[in-house]
Amino acid sequence: MNLPLILASASPRRQSLLALLRPDFTVVPAEVAEADWAHLTPAELCQLNAHLKARAVAKHHPDALVLGADTEVCLGSRVFGKPASLAEAQTMLAALAGRTHEVITGVCLLHRRAHREVLFAERTRVTFHPLDAAQIRDYLARIQPLDKAGAYAIQESGELIVERIEGSFTNVVGLPLGRLREALEQWGRPSDERAG
Repeated sequence: MNLPLILASASPRRQSLLALLRPDFTVVPAEVAEADWAHLTPAELCQLNAHLKARAVAKHHPDALVLGADTEVCLGSRVFGKPASLAEAQTMLAALAGRTHEVITGVCLLHRRAHREVLFAERTRVTFHPLDAAQIRDYLARIQPLDKAGAYAIQESGELIVERIEGSFTNVVGLPLGRLREALEQWGRPSDERAG
Protein backbone atom coordinates (compact mmCIF):
# COMPACT_ATOMS: atom_id res chain seq x y z
CA MET A 1 0.00 0.00 0.00
CA ASN A 2 1.62 3.24 -1.20
CA LEU A 3 -0.83 5.71 0.32
CA PRO A 4 0.68 8.15 2.83
CA LEU A 5 -0.59 7.30 6.30
CA ILE A 6 -1.50 9.97 8.86
CA LEU A 7 -2.19 9.26 12.53
CA ALA A 8 -4.79 11.74 13.79
CA SER A 9 -3.56 11.54 17.38
CA ALA A 10 -0.99 13.21 19.61
CA SER A 11 -0.84 10.12 21.85
CA PRO A 12 2.77 8.94 22.21
CA ARG A 13 1.44 5.46 23.01
CA ARG A 14 -0.47 5.23 19.73
CA GLN A 15 2.52 6.59 17.84
CA SER A 16 4.84 3.94 19.32
CA LEU A 17 2.36 1.16 18.54
CA LEU A 18 1.69 2.26 14.96
CA ALA A 19 5.44 2.45 14.32
CA LEU A 20 5.55 -1.32 14.87
CA LEU A 21 3.27 -1.76 11.83
CA ARG A 22 4.11 1.20 9.61
CA PRO A 23 7.16 3.29 10.52
CA ASP A 24 6.53 5.66 7.60
CA PHE A 25 3.53 7.59 8.96
CA THR A 26 3.12 11.23 9.93
CA VAL A 27 1.30 12.66 12.94
CA VAL A 28 -1.38 15.35 12.61
CA PRO A 29 -3.34 15.65 15.87
CA ALA A 30 -7.07 16.14 15.37
CA GLU A 31 -8.50 19.37 16.75
CA VAL A 32 -12.03 18.20 17.42
CA ALA A 33 -14.45 18.07 20.34
CA GLU A 34 -15.27 14.48 21.22
CA ALA A 35 -18.92 13.45 21.13
CA ASP A 36 -20.55 12.26 24.35
CA TRP A 37 -23.96 11.01 23.27
CA ALA A 38 -25.71 9.05 26.01
CA HIS A 39 -27.89 7.07 23.57
CA LEU A 40 -24.84 5.38 21.98
CA THR A 41 -23.17 2.25 23.31
CA PRO A 42 -19.52 2.68 24.36
CA ALA A 43 -18.39 0.84 21.20
CA GLU A 44 -20.53 3.09 19.01
CA LEU A 45 -19.24 6.18 20.80
CA CYS A 46 -15.60 5.11 20.36
CA GLN A 47 -16.17 4.54 16.64
CA LEU A 48 -17.94 7.89 16.27
CA ASN A 49 -15.10 9.76 17.97
CA ALA A 50 -12.50 7.88 15.91
CA HIS A 51 -14.43 8.94 12.78
CA LEU A 52 -14.65 12.58 13.92
CA LYS A 53 -10.89 12.69 14.51
CA ALA A 54 -10.07 11.07 11.17
CA ARG A 55 -12.52 13.30 9.28
CA ALA A 56 -11.12 16.49 10.83
CA VAL A 57 -7.62 15.63 9.57
CA ALA A 58 -8.76 14.16 6.23
CA LYS A 59 -10.37 17.50 5.31
CA HIS A 60 -6.88 18.96 5.00
CA HIS A 61 -5.21 15.78 3.66
CA PRO A 62 -7.72 14.27 1.19
CA ASP A 63 -5.17 12.06 -0.58
CA ALA A 64 -3.83 10.39 2.58
CA LEU A 65 -5.14 7.43 4.52
CA VAL A 66 -6.03 8.90 7.92
CA LEU A 67 -6.18 6.79 11.08
CA GLY A 68 -8.35 7.97 13.96
CA ALA A 69 -8.75 6.11 17.26
CA ASP A 70 -10.60 6.55 20.53
CA THR A 71 -10.34 4.41 23.66
CA GLU A 72 -12.78 4.13 26.56
CA VAL A 73 -12.74 2.14 29.79
CA CYS A 74 -16.17 0.74 30.70
CA LEU A 75 -17.52 -0.97 33.78
CA GLY A 76 -21.02 -2.13 32.90
CA SER A 77 -22.75 0.96 31.50
CA ARG A 78 -20.37 3.35 33.28
CA VAL A 79 -17.71 4.92 31.05
CA PHE A 80 -14.44 6.10 32.57
CA GLY A 81 -12.80 8.88 30.59
CA LYS A 82 -9.63 10.72 31.51
CA PRO A 83 -9.66 11.89 35.12
CA ALA A 84 -9.70 15.63 35.73
CA SER A 85 -7.70 15.37 38.96
CA LEU A 86 -5.64 12.99 41.06
CA ALA A 87 -8.60 12.59 43.42
CA GLU A 88 -10.80 11.52 40.50
CA ALA A 89 -8.09 9.09 39.37
CA GLN A 90 -8.10 7.50 42.83
CA THR A 91 -11.90 7.20 42.72
CA MET A 92 -11.74 5.53 39.30
CA LEU A 93 -9.16 2.95 40.33
CA ALA A 94 -11.07 2.23 43.54
CA ALA A 95 -14.20 1.54 41.45
CA LEU A 96 -12.27 -0.80 39.12
CA ALA A 97 -10.39 -2.63 41.91
CA GLY A 98 -11.18 -6.35 42.16
CA ARG A 99 -13.52 -6.19 39.16
CA THR A 100 -13.48 -6.95 35.45
CA HIS A 101 -14.01 -4.09 33.01
CA GLU A 102 -13.79 -3.62 29.25
CA VAL A 103 -11.39 -1.48 27.29
CA ILE A 104 -12.88 -0.53 23.93
CA THR A 105 -10.96 1.15 21.13
CA GLY A 106 -12.77 2.49 18.10
CA VAL A 107 -10.65 2.72 14.96
CA CYS A 108 -11.38 4.62 11.75
CA LEU A 109 -9.43 4.42 8.49
CA LEU A 110 -10.56 7.19 6.15
CA HIS A 111 -9.53 8.24 2.64
CA ARG A 112 -11.49 11.33 1.70
CA ARG A 113 -10.63 11.47 -2.00
CA ALA A 114 -11.70 7.85 -2.52
CA HIS A 115 -14.82 8.27 -0.31
CA ARG A 116 -13.77 5.13 1.53
CA GLU A 117 -13.92 4.36 5.25
CA VAL A 118 -13.40 1.36 7.51
CA LEU A 119 -14.69 1.45 11.10
CA PHE A 120 -14.35 -1.15 13.81
CA ALA A 121 -14.17 -1.51 17.59
CA GLU A 122 -11.98 -3.89 19.54
CA ARG A 123 -12.82 -5.06 23.09
CA THR A 124 -10.47 -6.40 25.76
CA ARG A 125 -11.54 -7.59 29.21
CA VAL A 126 -9.27 -6.46 32.04
CA THR A 127 -9.48 -7.73 35.62
CA PHE A 128 -7.89 -5.73 38.42
CA HIS A 129 -6.43 -7.09 41.63
CA PRO A 130 -8.29 -6.05 44.78
CA LEU A 131 -6.60 -2.76 45.75
CA ASP A 132 -6.59 -0.78 48.95
CA ALA A 133 -6.12 2.99 49.15
CA ALA A 134 -2.37 2.71 49.81
CA GLN A 135 -1.85 0.46 46.78
CA ILE A 136 -3.81 2.90 44.60
CA ARG A 137 -1.75 5.86 45.84
CA ASP A 138 1.46 3.91 45.21
CA TYR A 139 0.44 3.09 41.65
CA LEU A 140 -0.64 6.65 40.84
CA ALA A 141 2.68 7.96 42.15
CA ARG A 142 4.43 5.92 39.43
CA ILE A 143 2.46 7.16 36.39
CA GLN A 144 0.81 10.28 34.96
CA PRO A 145 -2.88 9.27 35.09
CA LEU A 146 -4.57 12.46 33.87
CA ASP A 147 -4.13 11.73 30.14
CA LYS A 148 -5.30 8.11 30.37
CA ALA A 149 -8.82 6.72 30.15
CA GLY A 150 -9.62 4.95 33.41
CA ALA A 151 -6.57 6.59 35.08
CA TYR A 152 -4.19 3.74 34.34
CA ALA A 153 -1.64 2.55 31.79
CA ILE A 154 -1.25 -1.22 31.54
CA GLN A 155 2.24 -0.81 30.07
CA GLU A 156 3.41 1.31 33.04
CA SER A 157 3.68 -0.82 36.20
CA GLY A 158 0.45 -2.50 35.15
CA GLU A 159 1.39 -5.66 37.01
CA LEU A 160 0.70 -3.78 40.26
CA ILE A 161 -3.00 -3.41 39.46
CA VAL A 162 -3.90 -5.86 36.66
CA GLU A 163 -4.59 -9.49 37.52
CA ARG A 164 -5.32 -10.68 33.96
CA ILE A 165 -6.49 -9.61 30.53
CA GLU A 166 -8.58 -11.42 27.93
CA GLY A 167 -7.93 -10.12 24.44
CA SER A 168 -5.53 -7.68 22.82
CA PHE A 169 -2.89 -6.14 25.08
CA THR A 170 -2.14 -3.36 22.58
CA ASN A 171 -5.83 -2.48 22.53
CA VAL A 172 -5.58 -1.62 26.23
CA VAL A 173 -2.55 0.56 25.46
CA GLY A 174 -4.59 2.40 22.82
CA LEU A 175 -4.39 0.70 19.40
CA PRO A 176 -5.41 -2.90 18.58
CA LEU A 177 -2.51 -3.88 16.32
CA GLY A 178 -3.88 -7.28 15.24
CA ARG A 179 -7.16 -5.89 13.90
CA LEU A 180 -5.41 -2.82 12.51
CA ARG A 181 -2.89 -4.93 10.60
CA GLU A 182 -5.75 -6.90 9.03
CA ALA A 183 -7.59 -3.71 8.10
CA LEU A 184 -4.49 -2.17 6.48
CA GLU A 185 -3.78 -5.36 4.54
CA GLN A 186 -7.42 -5.49 3.40
CA TRP A 187 -7.25 -1.83 2.37
CA GLY A 188 -4.25 -2.50 0.14
CA ARG A 189 -5.86 -5.33 -1.81
CA PRO A 190 -7.49 -4.74 -5.18
CA SER A 191 -11.26 -4.24 -4.88
CA ASP A 192 -12.08 -7.40 -6.87
CA GLU A 193 -9.95 -9.46 -4.46
CA ARG A 194 -11.70 -7.85 -1.45
CA ALA A 195 -15.08 -8.68 -2.92
CA GLY A 196 -14.09 -12.30 -3.58
